[in-house]
Amino acid sequence: MNKIKNIISNLKTPGGTLSQRVVKSGFWVFFLRIINRGFSLIRLIILARILSPNDFGLMGIALLTMSTLETFSQTGFQQALIQKKEDIKSYLNSAWTVLILRGFILFIILYFIAPYAAIFFNSPEAKPIIRVIGFAILFQAFTNIGITYFKKELEFSKEFIYQFSGTLADFVVAISAVLILRNVWALVLGLLAGNMVRCFVSYFIHPYRPRLSKDLGKAKELFGFGKWILGSSVLVFLITQGDDIFVGKLLGVTALGYYQLAYRISNMPATEITHVISQVTFPAYSKLQDNIPKLREAYLKVLQVTAFLSFPIAGLIFILAPDFTKIFLGEKWMPMVPAMMVLVWWGVIRGLVGAMSPVFMSIGRPKIVTKMQFYQSVLLILLIYPLTVHWNILGASVAVFLSALAMFFIRSNILIKAINSKNLEFYKPIFIPTILTVISIFPVISLKSLIIESINIYHFFSLIIIFILFFAFLSYIANRFLDYRMKDILKESFKSL
Repeated sequence: MNKIKNIISNLKTPGGTLSQRVVKSGFWVFFLRIINRGFSLIRLIILARILSPNDFGLMGIALLTMSTLETFSQTGFQQALIQKKEDIKSYLNSAWTVLILRGFILFIILYFIAPYAAIFFNSPEAKPIIRVIGFAILFQAFTNIGITYFKKELEFSKEFIYQFSGTLADFVVAISAVLILRNVWALVLGLLAGNMVRCFVSYFIHPYRPRLSKDLGKAKELFGFGKWILGSSVLVFLITQGDDIFVGKLLGVTALGYYQLAYRISNMPATEITHVISQVTFPAYSKLQDNIPKLREAYLKVLQVTAFLSFPIAGLIFILAPDFTKIFLGEKWMPMVPAMMVLVWWGVIRGLVGAMSPVFMSIGRPKIVTKMQFYQSVLLILLIYPLTVHWNILGASVAVFLSALAMFFIRSNILIKAINSKNLEFYKPIFIPTILTVISIFPVISLKSLIIESINIYHFFSLIIIFILFFAFLSYIANRFLDYRMKDILKESFKSL
């Protein structure tokens, strides 16, 4: 135990220039997300083979109910603490006290509304699941608030240990439970184990010991910034999970299971990229909030990297979605493939928007983020019913994609003005990888048409390698003749590491 403590205490605090600290932090966050999603994907494949779409739908209903309550009571304290320039120690006890009170209130509400949520989705089996996962909220509430320093000071090596401990617990418990129980409770036990372990590790890995406080004035001050995070969280919930509620209510639990799994797989790469970008860039941008030229330079580099990673991954998922589903998940999941092929492009847009939001928040204008999300949610509400009625889960996917695409261009124009950028300077990092991805898809389509029998696992990975080689070659051409400069950004990043 002492040896582990020494390892943790000796983890190097990021040093050097801000850009070097950002790159090092980005490496740790990206490393964490890759490992997390590697475990998550293996877990998903095993569980999908054993459990039915109805089981995933039941868990989806429980998580939707919990997420609804959490979202509509969001404090935004963590973002407010990260954005503050001064030391935040005097705010921590007040914030922690409010979070614990919130956790207990949500737990009680979740327990009593469980029967009504089950009736709403016409799924009585969901009632006990909703009540049990309420303990996950309590574990989150009691988590050591001192870990906020990890993100604020870009100490993501320690954040890696904190997050991965929960991922490992979830993986081990869920896989063990599904082999014994072979039902939805394996998902529930995995979730609880992950949250419980993270709560314990948060006190093990950070020396701060929070105490209950009667001084709620500090919490009120934080909520001045956090109220916009609350509004933004509610709207993000409506945009990202409102379609789940609609599908579950209109089309049933099994359709919800298909839709949620399609979403998780298609959005996994883009979501991970967005998570990495937002975690690292928000504290970094906050330190540059008074220097717009430097902020613009940093953002455009981040945008270029985001697009360079997001588009080819989306192209691969789009072209190989049917084959992945058939090989790894089984024939019973094939009805979700069309939705997956649409949602993957929504994931790309989500990744690009995820790179924008930290800029607005860092310069103290979270109101813009909230307003844009409000307009997007209104557009989604107008589109989702007619499209879902006509095309089922595919229609819901199209509605989500179209609403996001329309608002992306509006967001872009506002951001261009905020950072004093030019249109060509802004859109060039997006346009080039889009064209390279489209061109790289054609060789894969041609080779797939030559394979007479169904694609096996050998063909599947061969096609991935071919796509990557084509995209890499085209990127080299763009770097040399179109002043793309992706090679320079990568060199600079590796040099910082």
